[in-house]
Amino acid sequence: MAEAGHKFLAKIGKKRLRPSGKLATDWLIEQGQFSSEKKVLEVACNMGTTTIELAKKYGCQITAVDLDKISLNQAQLNGDKAGVGELVTFEQANAMKPSYDDNSFDIVINEVMLTMQTEKGKAKYMDEYYRMLKPGGVLLTHDVMLKQKDENVREDLSRAINVNVGPLTEGSWIQLARSHSFDCVDTFVGEMTLMSLRGMIYDEGLGGTLKICFNALKKENYSQFMKMFKMSQKNQEKLGFIAMVSWK
Repeated sequence: MAEAGHKFLAKIGKKRLRPSGKLATDWLIEQGQFSSEKKVLEVACNMGTTTIELAKKYGCQITAVDLDKISLNQAQLNGDKAGVGELVTFEQANAMKPSYDDNSFDIVINEVMLTMQTEKGKAKYMDEYYRMLKPGGVLLTHDVMLKQKDENVREDLSRAINVNVGPLTEGSWIQLARSHSFDCVDTFVGEMTLMSLRGMIYDEGLGGTLKICFNALKKENYSQFMKMFKMSQKNQEKLGFIAMVSWK
């Protein structure tokens, strides 16, 4: 069975699994006005990289959810190692299902999960995010962006990462938020650097990048890595990232 792209990259050592990695995540965090008084929900937390950094830097209480039990187990180990166990709760949950009360969180952060939903799925998640946020709360999202509408790009990306995806243009991402009652929306857009050498060094450091490249060249990994790398190179002028801040 073909392995999902983000799971494959995590397996070969990549810790930042976002279209623009640390650059966009750091921008979102700057806009989010985090503090120790804030109650935070991270959806699709994966191995807990962002959750743990937020807990360590701001001392905020964070509920971090994901459907993947293996990733959550690793996230829990990472959180305990980082000494933030009292601040972070890792839960196996689906944020599309109403698991939390209305007006529960000051901040909801979700990176590269809306891209993987259908149009109906995107709408459902946005409704849930709005419902769970307190008045004045903020939704922080980071997704793949189409620089122009092109169905072939969507198909190329879906084949390369073995997941059906539905990236939108910047205007369509903004319209999605505004159509679900988020009135004030700010964006930061740019190049998708997930598979570039420059992006890897920025995100993972030189040592981490060398480890990823070493693992990528192994016989069992080479084919999938090259499929993803070639897709990225082919569509570098058509794909980018969008980080979006949406206020309730």
